[in-house]
Amino acid sequence: MNRVAALQMTSGGNLEANLQQAAELIDRAVKQGAKLLVLPEYFAYHGCRDVAAIAEKEQSPAGPARAFLSEQAKLHQIWIVGGTIPVAQSSDSAHLVPTPHNSRAMASCFVVDDKGTEVACYQKMHLFDVQVDDAKGSYRESDDYCHGDQPVVVDTPFGRLGLSICYDLRFPELYRYLADQGAELIVVPSAFTAKTGEAHWQLLLRARAVENLSYVIGANMGDRSHPKQPAWGGSAIVDPWGNVLSELKDGQGLAIADVDLDYLKKLRQKMPVHEHRRFSVVKPSH
Repeated sequence: MNRVAALQMTSGGNLEANLQQAAELIDRAVKQGAKLLVLPEYFAYHGCRDVAAIAEKEQSPAGPARAFLSEQAKLHQIWIVGGTIPVAQSSDSAHLVPTPHNSRAMASCFVVDDKGTEVACYQKMHLFDVQVDDAKGSYRESDDYCHGDQPVVVDTPFGRLGLSICYDLRFPELYRYLADQGAELIVVPSAFTAKTGEAHWQLLLRARAVENLSYVIGANMGDRSHPKQPAWGGSAIVDPWGNVLSELKDGQGLAIADVDLDYLKKLRQKMPVHEHRRFSVVKPSH
């Protein structure tokens, strides 16, 4: 078995304070034996306004948040899924959808190994352009970000890891594709709103786990009383049978649980849903 943790944060507009909060939660998780840690979406920059300027700073691995992830992973000898960080598009990003808004960033989720090396990066595919009945009302991620177009699965010591981010959770075809690529654990760093999170967050985490017979780790922002942009929290680790192994409610904290790949494999042998499918999911075209 391997112990994994979802970190729930209450990040604000101060980068240094956000990184300090993350460092404290990482230290707590490590002391409880976690070897794979998942941070929430926007963990370093939630509430920061100038996305384009941040994205330029984070284009290099020496950027503040990317360097922080590398340092923490190396220090504690752990693997970290680093939520999301805005990263400017590089000139060689030929696979990206052409856009006249060249200043728009990519919401990038880095996987950092226990040596501090970035071993994978997933760019958020589904952007949150919706109306929500809350204090903010209108959310338009596409004003600041371009969507990615490449699903990502990476091998880790804890199992084959599929990457997704927040609003992706509503698109089951992505998760089926990740499962088809061998994903045994799927991470969902998020900043789910309080309104939509109350209605659907855990329901969707459990659905993605059950339909793919995979572990799902959802790390969310948790600040339900925020006056402008309330986030639901509810970070949770769900097993392949849909059981919630560990969960939080509001505020800062950890959800920690053990992942048992032998259990997962036995379930997949007993109920080989992947072999019984009559429809396939193909890789998105660009």
